[in-house]
Amino acid sequence: MKVAVVGATGMVGEVMLKVLAERDFPITELLLVASERSVGKKLTYKDQEHTIIGLQDAIVSRPDIAIFSAGGDTSLEWAPKFAEIGTTVIDNSSAWRMDPSKKLVVPEINANELTVEDKIIANPNCSTIQMVMALNPLHKKYQMKRVVVSTYQSVSGTGVKAVRQLENEIAGVQGEMAYPYPIGRNALPHCDVFMENGYTKEEMKLAREPQKILDDRTFSVSATAVRIPTAGGHSESVNVEFHNDFDLSEVRKLLSETPGVTVQDNPETNTYPMPIYAHGKDDVFVGRIRRDETQRNTLNMWVVSDNLRKGAATNAVQIAEYLVENNLVISTSEAVS
Repeated sequence: MKVAVVGATGMVGEVMLKVLAERDFPITELLLVASERSVGKKLTYKDQEHTIIGLQDAIVSRPDIAIFSAGGDTSLEWAPKFAEIGTTVIDNSSAWRMDPSKKLVVPEINANELTVEDKIIANPNCSTIQMVMALNPLHKKYQMKRVVVSTYQSVSGTGVKAVRQLENEIAGVQGEMAYPYPIGRNALPHCDVFMENGYTKEEMKLAREPQKILDDRTFSVSATAVRIPTAGGHSESVNVEFHNDFDLSEVRKLLSETPGVTVQDNPETNTYPMPIYAHGKDDVFVGRIRRDETQRNTLNMWVVSDNLRKGAATNAVQIAEYLVENNLVISTSEAVS
């Protein structure tokens, strides 16, 4: 595969390259793509130095797969241009997620919906991915009615500017602010921009994306998204009401048997998921599994994952792996011939 990583110099792009190398993705030629200000710079992949190129040069090179992590505006403008020449685009922005003509994919859940005709594939929001990974097996068994989720999200979800703000605050250094308030020793109930309904865009992603991924609009999701001063990893308090009753031991068994999910749930030994231990791992960790004693058929759980890996880079690479393994990528050279 000739693979382009668009946004290679960004936080997610760097993790993308790391994940591609770790998983030994079959790359015959790697194109590292970034904005004009980064063109000509060097990056190393598998001990080999690569020169950053621009988007137009990447188009000319006709990659078979292009993994985008360069923001929604870039994706809206450039993803169709890549798709037009036969490249399969996996996009990490929110640009295409709710487009009814595009698939929104978590491989463990709905990769089987992909076809060779899908030329722009959307990667879900990081918080959505970890939540649906935990909810999917339970929804199949007990049928969800309503989900209430509160997130505790790392500054890395905002980007390098926010990470720098937190580091500056810890060091007592005045610097550029990514947020309207200090983030150190604080919690901001403000992820993304506010909308007319009083929710933020992040909260509405959590409300809408799970329905599309699970192909089911019979359940509802209400979300509150909070930014906290952790360097990596998102946490979520998930309260889910089912139509059918459940057994807690069966819930733990279902989650334990779900690929990509690890159960860490033993209050006696203080065993529960935490972002500090999820860092650098690809699994979604679930713990604090307990019955909501105030309402019938309702479960509480705590869900944690590395937002830059399974929440972004790893999920995108897994989509690419599925496409290759199932012969759903047509080489652009073949497309031309």
